[in-house]
Amino acid sequence: MPAIENILPQVVIISASVRTGRKSHRVALFFKKFLIDNKIADVEILDLWQYKFPIFEERLRYQKNPAENVIQFAQQVKLSDAVIIVTPEYNGGYPASLKNVTDLLYDEWKRKPVAISMVSDGIFGGTQVITSLLFSLWKIGAWMVPAMFPVPKVDTAFSENGVPADMETEKRAENFIAELMWAVTAIKKMKE
Repeated sequence: MPAIENILPQVVIISASVRTGRKSHRVALFFKKFLIDNKIADVEILDLWQYKFPIFEERLRYQKNPAENVIQFAQQVKLSDAVIIVTPEYNGGYPASLKNVTDLLYDEWKRKPVAISMVSDGIFGGTQVITSLLFSLWKIGAWMVPAMFPVPKVDTAFSENGVPADMETEKRAENFIAELMWAVTAIKKMKE
């Protein structure tokens, strides 16, 4: 009897900041390495800084001639088993780049497990972002994971390459990712 291949879930990480000197991307790099090293998921980072999307005037499904990178982005979200959003907090809210792609998609978010990591230079770890971002994603049908990963003082919490400053970060990540993977498993069972 041939061995059954263990297929890992597909997770996309949306790195939301497009600012010069951004620091939240460090957390996206950390999660990619964490998921791969622990053989939890296959991972792709969708870095909004690299996409350089224009401000969208219409949802993707209503666009007559969407750009190829827009279609590719939407497909990666749609085909993934889960999404981790890593977002900075700017003045108590999340960046326009994230709102732009949140509103671009619709069906792609439907019943998609989404976990949020909020990042800031301050002591509150971006927690002011959560209410508005949760509501927007919930409103368009995403399945919001009831766990958060706040990162205060990102400058000292992670190196530029996404290496955490202490081992407590790994333990928090385990709990955060466990909640996300529970949601992935639950949705797969519901679809069977």
